[in-house]
Amino acid sequence: MTAVHVFLYHAVSDDSPQWLAPFTVTPRTFVEHLDMIADSGLHVIPLRQLVAALHGGPPVPPRSAVLTFDDGYADFASTVAPLLAARGLPSTLYVTTGALRAAGRPSGGGPFPYVEMLSWAQVRELDAAGVEIGGHSMTHPQLDTLPRKSAREEVAGCKREIEDELVHPVVSFAYPHGYSSRSVRALVRESGWTSAAAIRAASAFSSDGDDPLWFARLMVRADTGRERFALWTSGEGAPVAPFAESLRTRGWRAYRRARAATGRPYRAIPA
Repeated sequence: MTAVHVFLYHAVSDDSPQWLAPFTVTPRTFVEHLDMIADSGLHVIPLRQLVAALHGGPPVPPRSAVLTFDDGYADFASTVAPLLAARGLPSTLYVTTGALRAAGRPSGGGPFPYVEMLSWAQVRELDAAGVEIGGHSMTHPQLDTLPRKSAREEVAGCKREIEDELVHPVVSFAYPHGYSSRSVRALVRESGWTSAAAIRAASAFSSDGDDPLWFARLMVRADTGRERFALWTSGEGAPVAPFAESLRTRGWRAYRRARAATGRPYRAIPA
């Protein structure tokens, strides 16, 4: 199998709330990562090129990488997009529709407290500039713990809201928290999404044999040191998908479902 480096970022900022800090890299670190990707000989391709290959189309070139960003933080427009545009690099931004601030509403509302989110106007501008906009649910829940009806509305409603704003189809989805299940993936497919990004084994390479509705990513965190990132750019330091879901992952899902069923849901993000 040919490994594909699908990098996952969240916030890129010098100032993030405490709950988001572990998933934030500084702009300086992000620039260093972009330089390391280029120096390693990786070629950044659009997500759609990987997805086409996963659906049986032409294979992606050797040493391919994809840049993805979750949630929809305001720093994507102010910091990330200009850096990518200066280098001519494509990217995919998965937005949580309930978090995008409406005109006149204070920032930080919705599922992500105390952090500024993109507005719909900014998302439209990014879309027009060539950034692929994908969906990340409406309220960022743990989809694999929800009743089927609620999960369907999160998945399908997100698609509907983005398409209403952008006035064109969107087809790329990312599971909130990386959590999914066989039934959730079926809902994603039924809702018209043609790909869905996951988080496998904390971080893993995707490949030309990966599942388009469950493809792996390398999650870049605040504690992802230069050495680890260098390993990733060389094609080492993480497993290559596809691989079977681990017993640990299944047990973690069962625990979260049990908590949700008793009215004491596990909180991945503070209220």
